[in-house]
Amino acid sequence: MGGESTTGTAPRGRGATTGPAAGRTARRLSGLAVALGMVLFLGGFAWGAVLYRPYTVPTDSMTPTIGAGDRILAQRVDGADVRRGDVVVFKDAAWADAPMVKRVVAVGGDTVSCCEDGKLEVNGKEIDEPYLPAGKAAEASGFAGVTVPEGRLFLLGDERRTSLDSTAHLTDAAGGTVARSAVDARVDAVVWPLDGMLPRPSGFAELGALSSPGPLRLLVRAVVAGVVLILGGAAYAPLAERAARTRARKGVTGVR
Repeated sequence: MGGESTTGTAPRGRGATTGPAAGRTARRLSGLAVALGMVLFLGGFAWGAVLYRPYTVPTDSMTPTIGAGDRILAQRVDGADVRRGDVVVFKDAAWADAPMVKRVVAVGGDTVSCCEDGKLEVNGKEIDEPYLPAGKAAEASGFAGVTVPEGRLFLLGDERRTSLDSTAHLTDAAGGTVARSAVDARVDAVVWPLDGMLPRPSGFAELGALSSPGPLRLLVRAVVAGVVLILGGAAYAPLAERAARTRARKGVTGVR
């Protein structure tokens, strides 16, 4: 009589219902995050494998843009899509019939020459080339105007003194030019060392539209987001279940 206990009993089923329900929700969210992460991660790699080809550059003919031994990623493109300023991978039997990396400085119908004031001229316009070695002229030795036939390209290395490029083939039947169909890919980035995306060749913008960068940045973001979701999703379920159990215990022991 009048001696009620000060300790109450927890509502029946409170811990048993809240804990498992929270755990199931956490596991569902965790599984969803991991699944989405796998889609982004594997999809990014698969898409990249379809669009891009890796190459190792064996010479210093493209320094300082690309050094000897650098690893690059080049987007597979049709030669018809190549524009002035692009750095491309191509293969031509007259140039040793092996993959080579050079910069397109003129396309079909252009007239290219060098060097007034130490600069390359295309269609009578001096081209600003900030990617060349600092303080170096656009060519070690000048050449008279070359008119590029339709469907062909005039290519130079960024290290103009040592590059075996169109200037080394001026006496060939094609006048140093290469067919657009010889192009296999357009270089987007140097991936080792991690120099990143190639700068846009803005000096050619006055002559026409430049190529747009490929989707490499988007692919990298997708892969990184996938990794974050996979790791975060895998960690979320056990952490959420532990937190739910802690709240349940506090709810039981806290009743008076």
